[in-house]
Parts: sequence; structure tokens; C-alpha cells
Amino acid sequence: MLKHSFGSDNHSGVHPLIMKAIEDINHDFNLAYGEDPYTEDVLRNLENLLGGNCKALFVFNGTGANAVALSTFCKTYNSILAPRTAHILVDECGAVEKLSGCKIVPLNCKDGKVTPKDVEAELEFGDQHHTQPAILSISEPTELGTLYSAAEIKTLADLMHKHGCYLHVDGSRIANAAAALKTPIKNFISDTGADVLSFGGTKNGLLVGEAVVVLNAKKNKIFADSLMYYRKQATQLYSKNRFIAAQFEAYLKDDLYLKMASHSNAMAKYLEKRVKEVKCVKISKKVQSNAVFAILPVAVSTKLEKKHFFHVWDKATNEVRWMCAFNTQKSDIDIFIEDLKKAAAK
Repeated sequence: MLKHSFGSDNHSGVHPLIMKAIEDINHDFNLAYGEDPYTEDVLRNLENLLGGNCKALFVFNGTGANAVALSTFCKTYNSILAPRTAHILVDECGAVEKLSGCKIVPLNCKDGKVTPKDVEAELEFGDQHHTQPAILSISEPTELGTLYSAAEIKTLADLMHKHGCYLHVDGSRIANAAAALKTPIKNFISDTGADVLSFGGTKNGLLVGEAVVVLNAKKNKIFADSLMYYRKQATQLYSKNRFIAAQFEAYLKDDLYLKMASHSNAMAKYLEKRVKEVKCVKISKKVQSNAVFAILPVAVSTKLEKKHFFHVWDKATNEVRWMCAFNTQKSDIDIFIEDLKKAAAK
């Protein structure tokens, strides 16, 4: 049991209001597989959050959300373009490729972000010997904690649409992006022309459950209509769907999702500030969400790991990643920094 972990926001517990929502829904009987009116109402609330004209469905987890979202928009001869740091490429054990039957093509990127130039290099069509690009998948925030602006996402969406392709956004930490950008999710997702969103929650206080949302459902009607079948094939249809719905109802109520994400973002900024007190440690990425990346001597990180859990992100440079969660406190960071200073001093 870890008292506190900077290894992942997945290491945190469940927000008390989320747990209470699960307990409150745990009575009587209800229809299964999301066919109950309660689940349907919560899904409508989620769709309205994104501006309407979309189709949302619940799934178990983030990998499932990405696999379902991308499978829905692709044929097996298609390819999926993604930054070489993308979670679907490096951390999902080939799940998207297995379930979609599509090849993922890694793109050059800087700090986890791709540019139109990076994407255009792979937008070649018509050769029967090559997979045909169908969709670009980006993460918001990226795997490196950085953010795309709404204008940058719109530019990428416009580029893909120009070529008859689509844009997927992996939003496993989408609440952190909204909190950091200080704008509704609709403004930098739906309004930019993104076609499908993996809407995360378990990294931000939920017990289990994410959502897949097909945006602009009128234009993307064929995909919105087929989404539920891909979900079932991918084994992501939960029979007792209302227990995921209950969490999302509490998550969205009174902007709880934003409050939790704002806190974890603020804790990352506080951690960044305190880390700068240690001369042998260099912040290596912009701190824009709830992740702090830093490079420090191997000897220092080795000593620190004896008391605190975190991941070495790049062994070649000994770059580490420290994640803050909705329940990270300043006192946790203060203890961590004192131990870091002791390790550096020795």
C-alpha cells in the first residue's frame, strides 16, 4: 500500500462523491446493457456538455475507448496516424491494432504534439500496396502533459477532412485539458471539427468507466450508428451500465470533473515550483496539466525511489515523470521535496 504515489494518477483512489453515487444506485432492479432510462439520461447530459449532435456510449476503460473509437472509423486496410509517443502506440499492447486490424503509423512530434507538416508526410493515397490513412489520433493533454490549443486542433481536423479522413482525440485526461485551457471541452473538441473523442474519467477520480463520443453525428451518422456494434465486439459493453452512468452523473454535476482536474493541475505547478529549489534537477517539459517531467542524476533518483514511487520515462537521459492526482496535497509534495533534497545532498 502506497501512502502517496507520483507514479500515475491511476494510483489514486475514488472521489467520495463518486463512490456515494455508486452506492446510491445500488438498489432494486433495472434494465441491463445501458437500456435503462437512467443511463440514457446521463449519456444525454454528456452529449449536451459537448454541444449536442453527438453519440456517446460508455465503455470499461481507456484502452477500450480508443480501440472502439478508432475501429468504428476504420477499415482493416486503413492506417491510423499518431505521434510516436501516443498511448495507443506505446502503452496499449497493440490492442488498437489487434481490434481494428489497422496499422498505426508513428509520426514525428515535439513534446508529444504533431504539426500539419508531420501529418502531411504520411497522407499518401492510391497505392494498392500500402495501407490507406483514415484517421489521425492525438491526445489532449499529450502523453508528455503538453496541450494543443483549440486553433491547433482545428488545423489538424481541417487537414484530415481535406483528405477525406478523420480526427480522433484521446481524452483520457480531457478534464485536465479543460481546466488548464480554462475553456469548456466543447470549445476545443466539438467546435474544432474533431470527429470522435475518448472521454476519460478513471485518471480523475472515477472507479471504472470511460465514454466514446462520436461528434458531429449528422455528418458522421454511419459511424454513430455503428458505434454500439463495435463496442460489443470489443467486449466493452458492460451489462450493469448504470453503475458507470452513476459515476458520470456525479462527475459532471456541479463541475466536479473540473474541480478535481484544476486541483491536480495546481499541484503539478506547485511541484514544479518546489523542484526548482533543487539545483541538480532540471524540468524537461512544459508543465501544462498534471504531469511534471524532470531530468536528474541516476544516483539521486535511485535513492528517491526507495521512499517514493514514480516512473523513469527515458532511461537514456534519466528523465522521470511525476504525476499529480485529484487528492494530491501540498503536504505530500513538501515531504517528497525534502526527500529529494536529502538524496541530492548525499
